[in-house]
Amino acid sequence: MSAPQEPPLGPEPPPPRSPLSTFVEKAAYIAAPGTIALALLYYFGSLYIREYYSTLGVVPEDLGVSVQNVMANSTSAIFFPLCALLAGGLVVFLLFGLAGRSLAGPELSARRRTAIILLFAVGTAMVFVDFPALFSDVSIPFPAGWPLVFMPALMVAVGATMALCAVHLRLHQRTDLRGRRRSPESDRMWLGIGALLIGMLTVSLFFDMAQYAAVIGHSNAKHDAEKGYPDKPAVVVHSRVLLTHHARDVEFQDHGNASGPYRYEYRGLQLLAKAPSRFYLVSHTAHYRDGVVVLPDDGTAWLEIRAAQG
Repeated sequence: MSAPQEPPLGPEPPPPRSPLSTFVEKAAYIAAPGTIALALLYYFGSLYIREYYSTLGVVPEDLGVSVQNVMANSTSAIFFPLCALLAGGLVVFLLFGLAGRSLAGPELSARRRTAIILLFAVGTAMVFVDFPALFSDVSIPFPAGWPLVFMPALMVAVGATMALCAVHLRLHQRTDLRGRRRSPESDRMWLGIGALLIGMLTVSLFFDMAQYAAVIGHSNAKHDAEKGYPDKPAVVVHSRVLLTHHARDVEFQDHGNASGPYRYEYRGLQLLAKAPSRFYLVSHTAHYRDGVVVLPDDGTAWLEIRAAQG
């Protein structure tokens, strides 16, 4: 009679997983980044639309813009900074790899420690100097205009990237800054520092992209107004009552009682925006900061919409 066999030593294999749980896990890996990307597109698009119509004298809260239109306008808001961010990220990853390879080897340990100290010191100094300017009125000595708007957050991003490079170099060497063997406690501390730096880098880039969306919305609105609103359709207003307005170059004609209830006609207007309860009209010769005619959509007038000029 043979002796009973003992179970093999070692950890037990994990229980088999159902195909459904595996599919849900993989779908979550795809859906979570997609949801964040869609939320960012909506946020930047809403910033762009808000600044665009506020510049033209339209109340953006009245418009009730659909989610699809907001996300379609987000391309105008983030296309350039997103391309710059992707190109910058590629350059940073290449520099990280180049720095790691150029400072590899035990004979370059002293030079590697010097690079880590300098990168970390300069990077954290830039972060601590410029980071308060993102959330307060701290005066930063940058020139007025776009440098004062974008440079504080950009300097935070550059400083955080330099400090992250130092963390990357530190975590990929066998000894600490004093030449001793690395310890798990020290690695956890550097990993925590790297996580904080990634958070600061993300916040600064998000802040700059939001600033860009607002600035480009204001700039595009001003440009469209100076060019005479080339993409806005022309309208002819047929009204039951006389309209009081201060728009220039608007032609008025009274067709008399025989023409029906909508006897008053106004030509020379363009439809700037349509809210659920009102129309925002502007003269076809209006420029930036000229008045906007607000016409309630209550049945006292109807609009004959023509094709846009441009």
